Amino acid sequence: MGEQNSVTAAVIVIGNEILSGRTHDTNLHYIAGVLTERGIVMAEARVVPDDEAVIIATVNELRARNTYIFTTGGIGPTHDDITSACIAKAFGVALHRHPVAVKLLEAHYEPGQLTEARLKMTEVPVGASLIDNPVSKAPGFRMENVFVMAGVPRIAKAMMDGVLPTLLEGPPIHATTVSCTLGEGVIAEGLGAIQADYPGLSVGSYPYFRAGQIGVSLVTRGTDRAAVDAATAAIKALVERLGGAAMVAEGMG
Repeated sequence: MGEQNSVTAAVIVIGNEILSGRTHDTNLHYIAGVLTERGIVMAEARVVPDDEAVIIATVNELRARNTYIFTTGGIGPTHDDITSACIAKAFGVALHRHPVAVKLLEAHYEPGQLTEARLKMTEVPVGASLIDNPVSKAPGFRMENVFVMAGVPRIAKAMMDGVLPTLLEGPPIHATTVSCTLGEGVIAEGLGAIQADYPGLSVGSYPYFRAGQIGVSLVTRGTDRAAVDAATAAIKALVERLGGAAMVAEGMG
């Protein structure tokens, strides 16, 4: 499916607190969902530590092969918020205090409350444009095809909603789900053959346990509506041929 769609994205979730399990990330789920609605294929997602070398290498690797990169986390006022400096180094430019960002925070904080630590949140790579933060004013930024956003979910969501209208749209991604109570082992061979028949589609198998019953959701995704429908019909026929009852629904169930 990705080969038929030239608009791709990757997400980099930055933060030791995510890797340690202290913080539960919800940003990836939201970002992937709204990008998919826009026809942008999520090619990859990574969770990386607050480590300069790792962040720089990951950003440079992924921005070279995707239309867009979205990062979350590490743009706050503390010593371990190093994302902005890492993005500057990844692009080989200096970090500076953006004058518009400074004015935003000057207007947001009471006199005497805009500390040096808080001013750190105005530092962006030279050449970057700001991403509006309607929640707490400290902006994110865009550097070429890299969008750098906050880790706080409410702020990340607001920033993402703001940048969405500026992104290219890919062809609509169609999805169907065939649910049945057969085991994966029963359908694996036939499902693999269907995937081989439709190489431009993504055919996935996702087991579930509902109301005391084991089953599997067989999800077909792609930009070719006719191919998705044909593959879905083939999966339904496979399930019924193997003695199962197939329930077909639009979307990913």
